[in-house]
Amino acid sequence: MDPILLLKALILGIVEGLTEFLPISSTGHLIIVGSLLDYTDEQSKVFKIVIQLGAILAVCWHFRERIGQALGGLASDPVQQRFASLLLVGFLPAAVLGVLFHSTIKTYLFNPVTVALALIGGGLLILYIEKRAYHPRVQAVDDMGWKDALKVGFAQSIAMFPGVSRSGATIMGGLMFGLSRKAATEFSFFLAIPTMFAATVYDVAKNWQLLRLEDLPVFSVGFVASFVAAMLTVKALLRFISNHTFIGFAWYRIVFGCVVLLTAWTGAVQWQAG
Repeated sequence: MDPILLLKALILGIVEGLTEFLPISSTGHLIIVGSLLDYTDEQSKVFKIVIQLGAILAVCWHFRERIGQALGGLASDPVQQRFASLLLVGFLPAAVLGVLFHSTIKTYLFNPVTVALALIGGGLLILYIEKRAYHPRVQAVDDMGWKDALKVGFAQSIAMFPGVSRSGATIMGGLMFGLSRKAATEFSFFLAIPTMFAATVYDVAKNWQLLRLEDLPVFSVGFVASFVAAMLTVKALLRFISNHTFIGFAWYRIVFGCVVLLTAWTGAVQWQAG
């Protein structure tokens, strides 16, 4: 196996794990870093599906007790039934809109320049939301109503555009709709589970013909790197939100997006579609 290809897998796995649950867009970073590493071929499409699965399994492991309670109480516990219904309501907008527009968006918007524009626009929106008066009315996920879940679900659907960030859209949407930072962040994690599993199944179904046994070492390296990096990121983010805003992430998005646009405009980097 090509050691350079394994190194690319390691780098991209770490990038996926670090960025999937931060409000900075994992898809956008994978497109940009993949372009820099010249890893944009057919194999890379399946590889990105595999490392995304690694990241979501990390969240499942982190919240395994809460997930176990929910699954165990579905048949008889009203609290767990209500929790599951909130996730279903939040999941539906992205599921419906994803089926309708996923292919079109991937065809026309998966390139570094559109990602850079989305990074900048999302960064400016985070700055706006963080500067608003903040009076949360929902302190915990279990206090949410179905309307809260639906609003966050529609916010999540905006993240179909690469560079927006699924976690950024759900967390900042939650803050706009009256959720506390803790409730918005935790619901973003929980909502990621059905959303990302569905996206993974959908992408595998569309690209199953690209699966090859000889790619297993590359996929394994990326999967493990993504899982470990995501585990560390989830724990760090939950600690971070207790006494910090997301303004730092906003400025990171804006600066990073401007750098990509500048290199594209000057020709310093020959960006490729991801």
